[in-house]
Amino acid sequence: MAATDTASTPTVRTAQLTSEQTRVIWLLLAAAFVAILNETTMGMAIPHLITDLGITALAAQWLTTAFMLTMAVVIPISGFLLQRFTTRQVFVTAMTLFSAGTLIAFLSPGFTMLLVARVVQASGTAIMMPLLMTTLMTVVPAHARGRMMGRVSIVIALAPAIGPTLSGLLLETVGWRWIFGVVLPIALVALFAGAKWIHNLGEPTHAPIDILSVVLSAFGFGGIVYGLSLIGGASSHGGTEAEAAAAAASTTMLVVSFVVGGIALGLFLWRQVVLQRVDDALLDLRVFRSANFSLAVAQLTIMSAAFFGAITVLPLYLQNVLGHPAIEAGLAVLPGSLVMGFAGPVIGRIYDARGTRTLLIPGAIITVGMLWYYTTFDEHTSIWLVAGAQTVLSLGLALSFTPLFTASLGSLEPRFYSYGSAVVGTVQQVAGAAGIALMITVMTSATADAAASGATEAAAGAAGTHAAFLVAAIVSLPLLVGAALIRKPEDDGVAAVAAH
Repeated sequence: MAATDTASTPTVRTAQLTSEQTRVIWLLLAAAFVAILNETTMGMAIPHLITDLGITALAAQWLTTAFMLTMAVVIPISGFLLQRFTTRQVFVTAMTLFSAGTLIAFLSPGFTMLLVARVVQASGTAIMMPLLMTTLMTVVPAHARGRMMGRVSIVIALAPAIGPTLSGLLLETVGWRWIFGVVLPIALVALFAGAKWIHNLGEPTHAPIDILSVVLSAFGFGGIVYGLSLIGGASSHGGTEAEAAAAAASTTMLVVSFVVGGIALGLFLWRQVVLQRVDDALLDLRVFRSANFSLAVAQLTIMSAAFFGAITVLPLYLQNVLGHPAIEAGLAVLPGSLVMGFAGPVIGRIYDARGTRTLLIPGAIITVGMLWYYTTFDEHTSIWLVAGAQTVLSLGLALSFTPLFTASLGSLEPRFYSYGSAVVGTVQQVAGAAGIALMITVMTSATADAAASGATEAAAGAAGTHAAFLVAAIVSLPLLVGAALIRKPEDDGVAAVAAH
């Protein structure tokens, strides 16, 4: 049977949110915040886990790689899940998985169980953001979407900002288990509150799931993200015979991952084109028939690659080149994250009143300009200058992300909201992984070349940082063009209400 209604599309859209809809949105925001907060706490814990669990650095890195791989596999499937099941069912499932994974991690006796816990956590996390975005687009009137999407920006910005700082504090006081122990009760409260208060916002479809599409999606997106995670190891300069052998093995695995991932992804896309003719696609690609959606997704792709790459390199530069401890490096990027988060609702209101170009054009100019300014950083740059530049960059990103999220999904028919949310989430995950892999590889390679030429450790690190930021700046240049092309969709929701 053809699927024409979304799992959360009401028959009549009202001009104002009901108290129940408002409560649902706040619950989803809280759940998404907890999930993203958890995602950003693991990085600082890796050195402690290596010591406490007696594992190698390579094994410890799997705690983040496995999480990222699971996200890449589950997010593309979330579009179908949001169509097939009710809002309440999806929320309870996602939070149950996340809470169970958090509990397992808190109690895990060793590395293997902790790795399993991270996979379970990621399965729930991957569903939360698409569920939040789809619900917002479904229940919020078109004229108020920018303001509500601005609240999503708070979640996206503040959780990564607080995560490393909270992680560092817990690691220095009570140990790595409490990274999960602190999150667990909050997740359980969100789970029980959602089970009680979230009700169905529409009728689910009954389309059968295509198992072959699930398998192809897993190998396609998972293979590519895994390949991206191997780039650093494959490009490392092996000084010893063992290091050279490890680099060669990593290169072989990288090639295999990209080949398998590329072939599987091509087959997955072809199958979706076939299945969407009868409305049975796992990820309906008809969302790309909207030129405005396609342009916004392209802009998000470039911005995610540049942003996640730069924000990964910056703390390394602060610690390894400027010699600041981890806590100072974290505090240096905190003001920018706070600006990005709290500016979201204001920017959302401007979007509702003025549209996209008022925000996107200055946002792109600031973002590109600051990334080019980053290329001037060296081993003598003041941490205060870095913190100021990061704050200005964050403002440029804030001016961009909220209108891009809103304009992209607002360009779609309501029945495609869930698929559009899945595409946006997948793009952010894959583009972010690509940006991180590219910039870390460039930084490592340039640092090694500078060191081989006789540069001091700090000067070599500064050279690597310069090369990485130069790549980010070059990658960001198309943002200047895209910002002028993306428009705000018409307020169809308001017109529909008036017609009723």
